[in-house]
This record gives sequence, structure tokens and C-alpha cells, in this order.
Amino acid sequence: MTIINKSYISSLIYVFLILSSCNDKISQEDETIYNPQAGLVEIYLVDSLDEPRGFCLDIKGYKESADIKKGLQAHTCYSYQGNIAIDQGFSFDRINIGEFYMPGFDVCLEAENMNPSSSIKLESCLKSDLQKFILGINGNIFLENSKNLCLTISSENSRAGGGGSPVHLIRDLSLKNCDLNLTKFQTWATRLK
Repeated sequence: MTIINKSYISSLIYVFLILSSCNDKISQEDETIYNPQAGLVEIYLVDSLDEPRGFCLDIKGYKESADIKKGLQAHTCYSYQGNIAIDQGFSFDRINIGEFYMPGFDVCLEAENMNPSSSIKLESCLKSDLQKFILGINGNIFLENSKNLCLTISSENSRAGGGGSPVHLIRDLSLKNCDLNLTKFQTWATRLK
């Protein structure tokens, strides 16, 4: 009888361990599902230029009150504050399919046209040719149908933004011909924070 009890107890312990490990997995998945930061990345310039905190793609304006009609700029990355800001957060999954989507504002990157010096704006996602950007393995962000045009941060000096300590810095963005001489202004990467 003692052997049966030990076997029975061993079985109960085994079942308990299985169930508790399943519960851990479920709770981890639930945290991911409900985490507003889940799947968000910031897109930053690999060369930090004159901003030690780095430059990120950013909607003009301030976080939740940013104005998508004003378009995109390069701005001090907010991740040094511990999170990706709503006006700098892109869906990682959608970048991988050629769509630079900002879920906090439900908009996508869009080129004004397919010419050098084209500005970058934000529009509802329509999967148009002007919205199909690729993040290449070399770090260039270019239009799928115009691979010679790269997203480029201005080479001119940064200007002061409206906040931060030290003050945040801003630079303009445009499409320019991809050029090895502009590598430090055209090489981008993604990061979680």
C-alpha cells in the first residue's frame, strides 16, 4: 500500500508541475498581448552625429499631441527615458513587410514623390508605392520601387527642440540618392528601447 501512495503522490507532483508551467506560459503570453509597447521599435540613425542619445524617426510635435499633418523629423530618441514614445514607435512586424506603420497614430510613412529631395509625410496606410519602404540589410531605408532613393537625415547642424535636459535636438528628413559618402546620414536600425 505504501508503494501505491508514493506512486500516487509522484503522479500528483508531476501533474502539478505540468499545470504550473502551463500557467506561467499563459500569464507571459497575456502580458505580451496587453502590453502597449509589445512589437514596437524605434528607428534610429546608427551614427549619433551631435546627439549622444541618438536620432530617431519622430512625428513633429510632442508625444501624444504630435501632429501627423506636420510630418516626420529626426529627433532625440526618447528611449533614454525608459520607453519608446508614442510618436517614435513603429510596428516591427510591419517593417518586415515593407510598411513603416506607427500604431499610436494609425499612419504609415509616405514619400511625397519618387524624386530626390522628396519630403516624408504620414498618411493612412494604403499600401501605395509611395508607402512601400524597405529597411535594407545595410541599414538604408529606401522605396521598394526606387531603390536609389534613401531616407536621409539632414547633414546641416541640429537645431534645438522644445524640451529635454540637455535640450533635445532635431534635424530634417528627406529622400536623397543613396550614396556611400552619405552613409552616416542614411544608415538606420531598429531597437526595442
